[in-house]
Amino acid sequence: MSGSTIISTGNVGLDTILKGGLPASRLYLLEGAPGAGKTTLALQFLREGVAQREPVLYITLSETKEELAIVAASHGWNIDDFAIFEFTSASEILGDARDQSILHPWEMELGETIKLIQDEVERVKPTRIVFDSLSEMRLLAQDPLRYRRQVLALKQFFAGRSGTVLLVDDMTGSENGRDSQLHSLCHGVITLERLTLDFGAARRRLQVQKLRGVDFIAGYHDFVIRKGGLDVFPRLIAAHHHRDYGAEPVASGVPALDALLGGGPLRGTSTLLTGAAGSGKTTIALQYIHAACERGECSTIYQFDERIGTLLARARAFNLDLQTHLDNGCLRIEQIDPAEISPGEFAARIRSEVEGRGARMIVLDSLNGYMAAMPQEQQLILQMHELLSYLSQQGVVTFLINPQQGLLGTMATNLNVSYVADAVVLLRFFEAGGRLRKAISVVKNRAGPHEDAIRELRIDAHGVRVGEPLTKFRGVMTGTPEYVGAGNPLMEDRLEP
Repeated sequence: MSGSTIISTGNVGLDTILKGGLPASRLYLLEGAPGAGKTTLALQFLREGVAQREPVLYITLSETKEELAIVAASHGWNIDDFAIFEFTSASEILGDARDQSILHPWEMELGETIKLIQDEVERVKPTRIVFDSLSEMRLLAQDPLRYRRQVLALKQFFAGRSGTVLLVDDMTGSENGRDSQLHSLCHGVITLERLTLDFGAARRRLQVQKLRGVDFIAGYHDFVIRKGGLDVFPRLIAAHHHRDYGAEPVASGVPALDALLGGGPLRGTSTLLTGAAGSGKTTIALQYIHAACERGECSTIYQFDERIGTLLARARAFNLDLQTHLDNGCLRIEQIDPAEISPGEFAARIRSEVEGRGARMIVLDSLNGYMAAMPQEQQLILQMHELLSYLSQQGVVTFLINPQQGLLGTMATNLNVSYVADAVVLLRFFEAGGRLRKAISVVKNRAGPHEDAIRELRIDAHGVRVGEPLTKFRGVMTGTPEYVGAGNPLMEDRLEP
């Protein structure tokens, strides 16, 4: 193989990040703390070589062959298809020779081990080699200078052969975790990280630190370890996913509701539904979802807070039959546990729905649940901005539900995403005639004109109703509006047929 040949790493997500794979016949560093997933990724790398009918070699100084077999078996693999050199067998070959030398035992042990490794490489003539791990080599070398000389000697040895080498380092013996001189020796560096959060499952992410001659996708990329290997989620870049679509308005089936937004939200736009708990945010989103499914447009609801069964029961109570569309596959509702999912995996799920299933409408219920999946708010805003940009590029209509803190009185939101959304619909409770009622108004609509009136909202067994404009309000800006006008414009309860 020539140096210009690109070979697959055996991992689809990582190949995407690397724009196809790794340049062949080069030396690469795979580093990460214990438990980050290095061994699993290294095994995927060798298994890809076996699939291409290449001779491959796994050199392990840290684990025994039996331990390696256990890791492989957990993914449904076996290690019988490639050669393995293990440090314990090298020690047995050396035998008592170390005790009969005037040299320090570690000096002879390292030199003889390297010689045995070179002999094994000459015998197997592998095109893919995994060297696991450099930490044990540091221990054998004792002296940092001698260790670096041995690494350089290994690089020169492998450079004369047509093999692609993956050096594995668990970063336990290097200063400050990373070995900058080792980075400079290698053609590319891939770092795996395992993050332990205050609550929930550990998060894993990877970063390509460098890769000479390749315009890789920089930044952090979330991944999980599942049976079958690493599932890597390349960072979403919205500009890479544009498609042509018509920007026509989308109807809800309630003309008065659509009139608030000048005919309805346009395709490729996002609408933020914000207000107090119980004010009707989710129901309005369900009204649009139901209308989309009636038109035969695939839709997806990501439910962070409410249980799916509760959501369906509520929809039935408001005369929205979602179960039929679930049964025929037009609608999909995914229950999301924010403690168990990373933002990268969530974005990958949305891409699968949009590009794989052809979803034309997405509902995120709610942003508070989505925020729980993110450790820092600033990262959340950036992630949400990129996600909405992607959905816009795909012509998807998006509804974001953002509950406000508090039930009554002056309310605020702990997440200011109003500037990210194209349209903002505000729902409020108000008092009139000794009754608690709901009001709906549109705060902004980038896609075109919108009503600036405040209208009454009624949600009952007959569905969603929007009343006439109401003008006689007091205290609208305080968050606790009170209607003081005549009773004529107010809607009365519908009589049962």
